[in-house]
Amino acid sequence: MQSSQSKQWDIFCKVIDNHGDLGVCWRLARQLAALGERVRLWIDDATALGWMAPSGHDGVQVIDWLAPSALRAAVAQPAPDVLIEGFGCDPAPELVARFAERPGIAWINLEYLSAEPYVERLHGLPSPVFKGPGAGLTKRFFYPGFTSATGGLLREPDLMERRSRFDRASWLSARQIPWRQDERLVSLFCYEPPALAGLLARLAENRQPTRLLVTAGRAAQAVQALQGSAPLLHGRGALSISYLPYLTQPDFDHLLWACDLNFVRGEDSLVRALWAGAPLIWQIYPQDDDAHHEKLNAWLDWLGAPPSLRLFHHAWNGFGDTALPEPEMHGPWLETARDARARLLAQDDLITQLRKFVTQKS
Repeated sequence: MQSSQSKQWDIFCKVIDNHGDLGVCWRLARQLAALGERVRLWIDDATALGWMAPSGHDGVQVIDWLAPSALRAAVAQPAPDVLIEGFGCDPAPELVARFAERPGIAWINLEYLSAEPYVERLHGLPSPVFKGPGAGLTKRFFYPGFTSATGGLLREPDLMERRSRFDRASWLSARQIPWRQDERLVSLFCYEPPALAGLLARLAENRQPTRLLVTAGRAAQAVQALQGSAPLLHGRGALSISYLPYLTQPDFDHLLWACDLNFVRGEDSLVRALWAGAPLIWQIYPQDDDAHHEKLNAWLDWLGAPPSLRLFHHAWNGFGDTALPEPEMHGPWLETARDARARLLAQDDLITQLRKFVTQKS
């Protein structure tokens, strides 16, 4: 419910990875709207919202960034109170010009997630604008993160309550996913990891049966390509494979909650896997200069990853030529995941911190 104290938030997002940037910006928009804020989500490609959030949200207006009529309509309306620039995407100059006419505004550059030390140093710092229609204004860096000196992570107020009520057997049955009680469940949301063939072989050779739940898109394509070259992997030994359709954001959470081990990629799914509280493996987005090595190791340091979990991450992400070790679904890996979640739950979530930040800087 909107109140007289609610603000107009304009969130800008350029789609680079439909499952990442858009996923974060949609969660941000939806959670703000649920708290009574007025939200417009500006996006250059909203295609993925068709399966990610097919019902939309009454409090979120989705605007096609590339539609000239939408820009004209926005410029004709009062300027927003808050401008969120998702991941340095350079909002439309027409709207920035309108925004610059209003005193007491807040321009936030929502940055990428990292556990590296620079995040705590740069979080909240000003960035004066010297060129273009926004000249004279000041952006503020807002860094999500894993410590109390950062902006925190997106988390709905009722998330842990919903997590505690979740019944995985009922969810699997409703989605017609076959599951035997003696099967371990593993989710796979990935790019094309170098060690994927090794993982399938490990699971197939294990004494305990495993059902691999493969998400639609690149993960499914990567597994199917390997099945084509090694068809005996599927339906043989201890490994069974189920291919999933594209999932809504709530159902993606349910997938993570249902599984004993989650393979995730990018940013949005990493955060959701942390809230799930199960062992997880993160495939970090690769960079040409290998900067992702330092980023991954910084996160593993924060996580307090035991040696076996660190070794698995390095092999999964193609660091060197180490063979993929046996994945673990209990013991130290599970304890590490639950400890990480407890530490994060003790901190304010991103929306709480962002609203306070905006109020202070406006």
